[in-house]
Amino acid sequence: MPSNEPHVPPATNKASASLPIIGQPSTRRTALKGAALTLGLAAFGKAIWPMISIPENVSLDEFLQQHYKELSADDKQKVFARLATETKEKYGAKVTINDQRPIPGVKFAYAINLSKCNGNGKCMEACNIENNHHRGVDQSYIRVLEMTKGSMEMEHGSTTYTHDVPQDDKFYMPVQCQQCDNPPCVTVCPVEATWKEEDGIVVVDYNWCIGCRYCEAACPYHARRFNWEQPEIAAEEVNPNQGYLSNRIRPQGTMEKCHFCLHRTREGRLPACLEACPTGARVFGNINDPDSDINWILKNKRVFVLKEELGTEPSFFYFFDS
Repeated sequence: MPSNEPHVPPATNKASASLPIIGQPSTRRTALKGAALTLGLAAFGKAIWPMISIPENVSLDEFLQQHYKELSADDKQKVFARLATETKEKYGAKVTINDQRPIPGVKFAYAINLSKCNGNGKCMEACNIENNHHRGVDQSYIRVLEMTKGSMEMEHGSTTYTHDVPQDDKFYMPVQCQQCDNPPCVTVCPVEATWKEEDGIVVVDYNWCIGCRYCEAACPYHARRFNWEQPEIAAEEVNPNQGYLSNRIRPQGTMEKCHFCLHRTREGRLPACLEACPTGARVFGNINDPDSDINWILKNKRVFVLKEELGTEPSFFYFFDS
C-alpha cells in the first residue's frame, strides 16, 4: 500500500522549509501585502513602482485579485472564468468552477467506524482523484494510520505500511481535517486566507494564501498540505466539476486541506471518500438534522474525538461497534 506521508521537498529546499518559495506568487503576495499594510496605499504604490516585477506564471488579474470575501458576485464570475481559461491553457482540460455556498441551517459532521475500516486506502485514492491533486506525489488530504490495538495515540500510528491489510493485531484510523469549531489554523493565519464557514467547513482562499505554513504548524492533526510544486495532472484525469474554495487546481506555494468535498456536499451529494469506502466505515451528514445518520451515531454510539484535551472541538468523530 503506498505511503501517505506529506511530500518532503528536495534537499536544496529544506533550509527554507518555513518560508514561501522564492519567485512564486506566495513571495509576491507576502512582500507586497505586508508593505501595503505598513506604508498605506499611496506610499506603497510610490515605493514599489520602480521594482514591480510580476512572475511569469502570474497574470496581472491574479496579481491584483482581492480576497474572496471582498469579491462581488460579478467579480467572482470573472475570476472563475479566468481560472477556467488558465486551466484549459495549462492542462488542456475544460472545467467549470462554481461557488457553492453553505446550506442555511446545515452543520456538517463526519464519523468513522474503526471496527469496519481495514486500511485498504480507497478513501485516499478517491481523494486524490476528486480533488485534482498533483500526480507526482501522494498528496491526499487523508492519512490512514495503522495503529496497535490498545493505543489511541495517533503519533504512534504508521502511514508507511506496505503489507497486506488488515493485520490481526492492528486497527486502522483515517485522519483528515477535523473541521474544528475552534480551529488553531485559522487563528494563526496572518492574512486571513483561511476561515470557518457557517456549515462548519474550514476553507482556504488559495489565491490569497501566502504560503507561510503557520497553519500547517498549528494543526495538531497534521491535516494541512503544502504545494511544493506546480501540480501535474493529465488532461483526461482532471476532475472538471470544481469549486473555488475546494477542488480547483491549486497554485504552487499555497496551503490546502480537506474541505468535506463542499462542491459535492453543498449540493446534496456525499464526499468522494465515503462513496469509495468498500467497508461502509464512513458516516457523513447534517448534525442539525435529528433524523440524519450522523446524529444517530452521536446519540447511540460511544464516540470520541482526537486530542480532546486541546479544546479544538472537532466535527470529526470516531467510534467502535462494541
